[in-house]
Amino acid sequence: MTLMIQLFTLSIITQQPSLLNTQDIQNFITPTTKSTASRSYIFTTMPSFTVYKGSKEGKIVKGETKKPDLQNDQVLVKVTASGVCGTDEHYKTIDMALGHEGAGVVEQVGPNVRNLKKGDRVGWGYEHDSCGACDCCLTGRETYCPDRQMYGDADLDQGSFASHAVWREAFLFKIPDALTDAEAAPLMCGGATVFNALYTYGIKSTDRVGVMGVGGLGHLAIQFAAKMGCDVVVFSGSDSKKEEAMKLGATEFVAMKGKSEIDIGRKVDALLVTTSVQPDWKVVLPVMAPNSKIFPLTVAEGNFEIPHMPMILTGITIQGSVVAARAVHRHMLEFAALHGIKPIVMEFPLNESGIEDAMATLRDGKMRYRGVLKPQ
Repeated sequence: MTLMIQLFTLSIITQQPSLLNTQDIQNFITPTTKSTASRSYIFTTMPSFTVYKGSKEGKIVKGETKKPDLQNDQVLVKVTASGVCGTDEHYKTIDMALGHEGAGVVEQVGPNVRNLKKGDRVGWGYEHDSCGACDCCLTGRETYCPDRQMYGDADLDQGSFASHAVWREAFLFKIPDALTDAEAAPLMCGGATVFNALYTYGIKSTDRVGVMGVGGLGHLAIQFAAKMGCDVVVFSGSDSKKEEAMKLGATEFVAMKGKSEIDIGRKVDALLVTTSVQPDWKVVLPVMAPNSKIFPLTVAEGNFEIPHMPMILTGITIQGSVVAARAVHRHMLEFAALHGIKPIVMEFPLNESGIEDAMATLRDGKMRYRGVLKPQ
């Protein structure tokens, strides 16, 4: 209060308006407490930071983004690792900052940030904001908010392929100590996608879960389902990944190539399709249990096609599932840390050539199994 009076008095004497606005004054006179002692406020224009963007030619282009002062609950994060997701490939020909599996360290916080402080390790994923007032937001389903802000549709000037990013505190997630930044980054989308299907739609530990494909999503789905107590059967094109799938927690492995029918004994209660190409449903549907669920989890163009009558007669549900809402996302990170679930990664430098190399490796099907970009 004393400082506010002094500033007001000075303004009268000089007959000039105070150079500090009301929010500045409030920030300065806020007493140092446990919750505010480690916060770092800024009042000047933030410096520009590096981003890596797509381009019309499909080349990775280095650019810059400049943000104004941090407002409300905004947080400046220094990127320490970024996952490389297949979705990034879809935006490579667009003039936008790429990357949505971010991990980093808090450098600055806005005046209304309540829980994060400088030095905290955090991550973010596909969704950046939502309206906070619709039925979906009020019931913990903000990923379906009609005004949601997601990668590729909003905040096109920043991403995780960058030196820094600015996001709302409400859409940042603390990284557990048991996970490194490089391990946490691929979980921000890949992990959140498969965990959401298993957690949100009532998959039980007594269920038999099928995982179609052993790749960026599939190798995480195997781990999460197994650690949830499910019996996991993996379907893949060949036997080349059998040993790895079994080590990750699968109890049975089926090589699909060249087979017109398969016999797995007990049928599957839930099938997570993590491949970009749809399987031969005439072969797969006979091993689906009555009232089972099929989750198409990859971003793919074209139609999802499945034989009509077998689906009807068996009561199969085709369940759409996007990335996890925030509460589920938090549970996912805690669950992964508790049970030692970690992605198998290949690391690349976070620069133009490193990004090109990582995306080419993913595009050629040679990624084992998630690419991670790290600053040099």
